[in-house]
Amino acid sequence: MFVRDVMTRQVVTASPDASIRSVARLMSEIDSGIIPIINSEILGVVTDRDIVVRAVAEGLDLEQPVSEIMTAGVESCLETDDLREASDRMSELQMRRLLVFDDAGRVTGILSLGDIAELDEELAGVTLQEVSENY
Repeated sequence: MFVRDVMTRQVVTASPDASIRSVARLMSEIDSGIIPIINSEILGVVTDRDIVVRAVAEGLDLEQPVSEIMTAGVESCLETDDLREASDRMSELQMRRLLVFDDAGRVTGILSLGDIAELDEELAGVTLQEVSENY
């Protein structure tokens, strides 16, 4: 089984100058906990946790650019990667989501624990347990 077989293909992105509030609304509208931040290339990602911990908890003005709170250095996998290997990578990195790229370097999806769970609940459970160890 490959990553492309289970990944979420709908990838909605935002620009680095979009407001924190607008990205939070976008997450709500599309029911996603992650938004890649893209200019002409991928600069990073913003997660729902980034918004809570880096913006709300710190009392930031939610009209500030999302680039102020994004996580730079994107962790990813290829859509042709073996699903178990990608799950192992998520465990090693203690991440719940990975951006998925094709061989040409384009973002084609997002792999989440939920995607894995729809196919293999046991594998998702093991991955979640390992990801959550330090929380």
